[in-house]
Amino acid sequence: MLGEHEVRELCRRLGCSSDAPAVIAAIQTAPPARRVSSRAGNVSARYPSRKMGVVIQAESHRNDLAAVYAMEHDPQVLAYYDQPPPLKLTYLARQGRRVGVFHTPDFFVIRVDSICWEEWKLEGELERLAETMPARYVRTSTGWSCPPGEDVAATWGFTYRVRSSAEIDWIFQRNLQFLTDYTL
Repeated sequence: MLGEHEVRELCRRLGCSSDAPAVIAAIQTAPPARRVSSRAGNVSARYPSRKMGVVIQAESHRNDLAAVYAMEHDPQVLAYYDQPPPLKLTYLARQGRRVGVFHTPDFFVIRVDSICWEEWKLEGELERLAETMPARYVRTSTGWSCPPGEDVAATWGFTYRVRSSAEIDWIFQRNLQFLTDYTL
């Protein structure tokens, strides 16, 4: 876990708000906001993280677990936390009325060059959600975005990223799994 001094220095270097270290400390010390479970179409997983020294939850073995493997072995990732405390997202529903929902992102990730919340979704699910919630899930030229999540994250100088299963390099994933006993 990053210490208070390291967090403050990183926030200063990245130009985060003065409240940012307190937000990070709250996430670091809080247990996961919810326990993930298997449902129709997904199988949850638990990963004993050497980097974090705790068991990390993944809501889907096909998507979130791939994110965990990648973060676990990425030297740019300093720390990552599953199921951080919920964020309140406010946006216009498709019918035009303003809605506010509490949303628990999949991960809070501290990298060398950014601090962000990440939501991982299957590509097909993102396409469906973009139709039903067009102000919340938006396809851009570089992938997917969540403008209400980005607005909340910007409050502290953080980012919010929607990550798609289309980004996953499955050859890299298989190699990571194969080499797990020999790494770290």
